[in-house]
Amino acid sequence: MLDLIRTNKGISMFHIVPSKKPFDQASTDLQAAVLRHGFGVLHVHDLGATLRGKGIAFEEECKVFEVCNPAQAAKVMAVDMRLNMALPCRISVYTEAGSTRIGLIRPVPMLATLSQDATLLLVAEEVEKKLLEMVEEAK
Repeated sequence: MLDLIRTNKGISMFHIVPSKKPFDQASTDLQAAVLRHGFGVLHVHDLGATLRGKGIAFEEECKVFEVCNPAQAAKVMAVDMRLNMALPCRISVYTEAGSTRIGLIRPVPMLATLSQDATLLLVAEEVEKKLLEMVEEAK
């Protein structure tokens, strides 16, 4: 049931890959890949632990990594400051039915829904290429 939601052009908004690694190893490897590609990890949200800490019986694992390349973020905001709300990029490592997955909402189709600016499309393409490389390295 991967990539169920599609844009009006038939391009998937999601990029999700299975990993043969345990959740913790995939999380560690993703963090290292982010740094190798010149991005920083701004924050890691451990959604599974947060939900369990609030008394919710949540059995899956889920960490959302907020990642950013400051130069690319500055380019986006220089074109349209409102797009700060779409930043930073997020990559998720999670389990589903016992399997580890790594996924993200792809920047190109996401920004295309928010702006028609050609400059932003180029930035989104550069960022998306790097994010996909990070996911491939971590899986």
